[in-house]
Amino acid sequence: MRYDREYSSIKSVRQTLCKDMQNKKLTGVCAGLAKHYDFPRLAVRIAAVGALIMLPVATGVAYVVASILLPNSKYY
Repeated sequence: MRYDREYSSIKSVRQTLCKDMQNKKLTGVCAGLAKHYDFPRLAVRIAAVGALIMLPVATGVAYVVASILLPNSKYY
């Protein structure tokens, strides 16, 4: 099942990686990654939790760094 995610008729709009503030649970990093790479948000969150269980320090540091460095989405 695929949903049409075309929000603009302009094809030259650059999609940048940013935190999704509308669909966030903690800081919006997983939702922003899912939106940027066109993955389901639930799948990205499950993968993040799985990575946190297997590699807790590296995943925790990566999540904190991403939440600090990624800009907030301008479009709510």
